[in-house]
This record gives sequence, structure tokens and C-alpha cells, in this order.
Amino acid sequence: MKYYIIAGEASGDLHASNLMKALKEVDKESDFRFWGGDLMENQGGTLVKHYRELAFMGFSEVIMNLRTIFRNIKFCKEDIENYNPDVIIFVDYPGFNMRIAEWAKKKGYRTNYYISPQIWAWKENRIKKIKRDVDEMYVILPFEHDFYNDKHDFPVHFVGHPLLDAIDNRSPVDIDSFRKNHGLDHRPVIALLPGSRKQEIEKMLNIMLSVTSAFKEYQFVIAGAPSQDKEFYQNFIKKSNVSLIMNKTYDVLSISHAALVTSGTATLEAALFKVPEVVCYKGSFISYHIAKRIINLNYISLVNLIMDREVVKELIQNEFNTKDLKTELHKILNEDNRKRIFEDYYELEKTLGGKGASKKTAELIYKNLK
Repeated sequence: MKYYIIAGEASGDLHASNLMKALKEVDKESDFRFWGGDLMENQGGTLVKHYRELAFMGFSEVIMNLRTIFRNIKFCKEDIENYNPDVIIFVDYPGFNMRIAEWAKKKGYRTNYYISPQIWAWKENRIKKIKRDVDEMYVILPFEHDFYNDKHDFPVHFVGHPLLDAIDNRSPVDIDSFRKNHGLDHRPVIALLPGSRKQEIEKMLNIMLSVTSAFKEYQFVIAGAPSQDKEFYQNFIKKSNVSLIMNKTYDVLSISHAALVTSGTATLEAALFKVPEVVCYKGSFISYHIAKRIINLNYISLVNLIMDREVVKELIQNEFNTKDLKTELHKILNEDNRKRIFEDYYELEKTLGGKGASKKTAELIYKNLK
């Protein structure tokens, strides 16, 4: 079978690469053409565009890059027609993917969606387009199954969360060697995960780094995203207890005592590594105030959304400042608070439905194609 896969960011690259690996096991004649990243490219096939070319964050940033976005949409449609796949698999990235899905459905292509657009957070009226344009939907959050099946009468497949597999399948870390190889000393590590896009890193990292001098007994490690260059991060580092480790986020989390994390998939990754965290978010003034008026959620972190209560502290917009960040970091370093967080993390893992998301999804896609 010929699979055309569209993933537009780092997390999509990770999950799509594991899906490709699983598809190769069930379909020995699988052929891939895709938008994604290095992890997908490692699975074989043809990389059309790297997600580094596609990452625009927030409402104002999207508006500023509309010409590029529309050019990419036009090119994608032409590329799909030239390849003529048996199925198109959309991986999250809804602003782009839903436009392609509408066109593809009209053209008669089979459309599968892996990792649902977060229409339960905003733009719930997108359900009409999903029902019209998506043949099969594979969801990874437990509440999404009820949202689609019960609330909107649209049958979907709950396959579990692929992060469980991604974390379980990684190579174990030799902690002593890892510390030595990256110039880390004996002090406990506090991980800094400021996001993957330039715009959000620029907004987040300086504030995260502003607390480091108040925690001299710890060392801070920036987990550099694969979408950015090492030189970009080094412009921010001015303190002696701060290090940078590129493209090793899971290894950094595996040795971390606590973490400061930009909202997104990384909040769930930190929780699954059992790392107490403070969740941080600061958008542009325009983007934040637009989002505040249209997004209908009690929380912004996946951890709290899944558990439907505050498990981890969220510092949003003006609350994300040096003073409040120091206070909340002190709290998650306190042993009594950490014990409560660990108990919540174990409950979270049970709620996610177990391992095998990539395999389940691959088997369902292939079965439906057959």
C-alpha cells in the first residue's frame, strides 16, 4: 500500500514514525511519502517537507505567514495527486490537515486521522467537517472517545496514547555516563523544556532561566529541540549552573528531579517520566487574548485535562513571572508535595489505556484498506 502522511511538528514526527514502523510490520509492501521530520525519514520513504518549514505559532504569527501557508497547501495537493496514495494519514496539525482532508475527500482519496484535532477545546463546530471529510479517526485521549461517540455520534477508535510506547521503547540511560558525557556534576537536575518553536522559546526561556540563581544547589538543563540549532539556545545561557543538551529530551527527563515545561505534549512526557513539573505558557498579547475568548477549557496542560483536576500547577501569561515561578518550583521540590504528585502520575498512566497505540492503529488502518 502507498501511504501519504502529514505531520507538522516534532511530536507528530515522533508518533508518525512509530506508526510507520508498525505499518511496515503489518504491510510488507508499504511505501511512504510524507511531511514530517528526521524520525519519520529514518523509517524510510520520501520526505517532502520538514516540519521546521511549517511551524508557525499563534494567531498573529499564522496571519503573518499566510502566503507561505497557502503556497504549501497548493504544493501538497499537487504532490498527493502525483503520488496517488491508497490512503492519506493526517497526524494532528489541524489548521493545515483539515484543509487537505476536505480537498482529498472530494477527490476520492481515503482519509484517516491519527491524533484528533482538539475540537473539544475550541472550534467544536469542526465536527461537521470531520464527519464529512474523515473516513476513520484514531484518538489517543480517553475523553475523546466519549466526546466523538456519545456527544457527536461519530464512531472513532480509542487506541491509547503513543507516548507510552515511545517512552517504553527507548534505550535505557546510564546515568553516570550521561552526566559525565554532558559535563553535568552531582547536583540534582531541573529540566527546562521551553517548547520547540522559535517564537515560544524566545517567550519562555528567559523567564525560566531567571530563577536559576535562586537554586544554586541544583543544575538546570535546557532540553534543546531537534527543530532548532544549538547556537540559537546558547544566546540565552549566561549562568554557570545552566547546561544545554540537544535532541535528548527523554534522556534529560529520565535523570531530572523536577522540570519547568511549556504547555503541550511535553507536559504529559514529564508526567510519564514521573518528574514533578510546573507548566508554563506565555503567548503574544494578541494571540493570548483571542485564545482566552474562544477556548473553552479549565486547564491547558494535558496532565490536568486528562485527570480533569489540577495535578500540576499552571502559570499562564502574566502569572508566568520570576516570582511565581520561584514559589511553585520550591513547592514541587518539597517531599510532601512530590509524594502527592507521584500518586497522581501513576493514576494518570492507568487512565491512558495501556501500551500498543501504534500497533493498534497500524492494524486498523491496514485492515480497513484491505
